[in-house]
Amino acid sequence: MALITKNIFSVKKLSWIFTLILIASLIVLVKQFIELKNIQTFNRAITEGKTPRMYINSFEARYATAYWLTIKERYKEANILFSNLLPTASLSQKSAIHYNIGNIFFKRALALNGRDMTVKNETDYLFRQAKAAYMLSIKIDNRAWDVKHNLDRVLLILPGNPVPGVGDSDSPGLILGNIPIGLP
Repeated sequence: MALITKNIFSVKKLSWIFTLILIASLIVLVKQFIELKNIQTFNRAITEGKTPRMYINSFEARYATAYWLTIKERYKEANILFSNLLPTASLSQKSAIHYNIGNIFFKRALALNGRDMTVKNETDYLFRQAKAAYMLSIKIDNRAWDVKHNLDRVLLILPGNPVPGVGDSDSPGLILGNIPIGLP
């Protein structure tokens, strides 16, 4: 028995096995180091608002691009990019996307609100779109306190649901807005 074990685990064979393990470990270590450097370069480019050279078509790169477009107040392009990310996103990513879409509508509505009364319908629409996006985000992930906070702000700004017969009878708003005036 000792002779068989001695032939299987000779010093020469063990040296070769450990050498192969060492080489494989070094290859994995170098690959991991290169990957880490690529990720750091990617993150640095995203942080500086530059287009990354690597991982250009990754979810993270497209999300970061949409986010930077939002910061630069290019809301339409950002909304399109965020919406295009939805089919490939995980649940937590979908929640974040809806949150950002809600923020886009909220910021646009706040920018328009208060300028004059002619934009009332547009701001109302934008606030309602923000509310819908925040509600979708909460349905996906109800632990997001930022979303709940923003939804609360939007709900405070939005008027309550209109009730027929209450308020200005000359301007029925959304309730009777399609009925032509002056017909019998």
